[in-house]
Amino acid sequence: MNRASLDKRPDEVATMFDDVAPKYDVVNDVLSMGQTRRWRRVVVEAMDVKAGQRVLDLAAGTGTSSEPYADAGIDVIACDFSLGMLKVGKRRRPDIDFIAGDATRLPFADNSFDATTISFGLRNVNEPKKALAEMLRVTKPGGKLVIAEFSQPVVPLWRTMYTEYLMRALPAIAVKVSSNPDAYVYLAESIRAWPDQDHLAGWLQESGWEKVTYRNLSGGIVAVHRAFKPAGSTPDGSAAAIASHTGPVAKLRRNIIRPAG
Repeated sequence: MNRASLDKRPDEVATMFDDVAPKYDVVNDVLSMGQTRRWRRVVVEAMDVKAGQRVLDLAAGTGTSSEPYADAGIDVIACDFSLGMLKVGKRRRPDIDFIAGDATRLPFADNSFDATTISFGLRNVNEPKKALAEMLRVTKPGGKLVIAEFSQPVVPLWRTMYTEYLMRALPAIAVKVSSNPDAYVYLAESIRAWPDQDHLAGWLQESGWEKVTYRNLSGGIVAVHRAFKPAGSTPDGSAAAIASHTGPVAKLRRNIIRPAG
């Protein structure tokens, strides 16, 4: 893997997403062989929010992930650091509130949301642990967090086949369907470099989230993690300390929900 291609500044990553914004959702459908929509449905089910509640959808891009909440009468904020993505989303869904924001410095008050979610965007955050701490800060006590992210297939043979697809087939397909194929080389490498399910679960626990569980989808290509902010907790300003944590991953008490089908 070319590590240099992953060492991008936040503004460089934002520009990359600006470039691919117009065709981003279509390309994702093609590259995932139509699985993206199923994965997003699982996220909505895991969120289990009701009309009248307030949801923060981070890395919302063009708002595709925010639409189910808006359609159900839920107050959803679509937040992303790519202005290009937000502009495409606002043109398509003017009824949704799109706000530019950095996941490591969220422009929201403490305890603002009943639930927070981020789909396929945490691995593109420069300091993911700091982002997890920020999500904890803006979520109400007792509120939930749901993360969908590419992960590690659990069957060795399937993992090998998947890695070959990522590094060879995915960029080749992107050349034909995307305006910026290099962006998808970066995305493929970022997926392969991302930690596995247990490590992300450990990060969540270290960041102060509790009742951490995850569910594997498509054999572990994607994992949906869910966690809760402790009831009665208050922000303690420890985001920087959490972000710099270098200790071992906490021992996990996991409740792994097996995927259907």
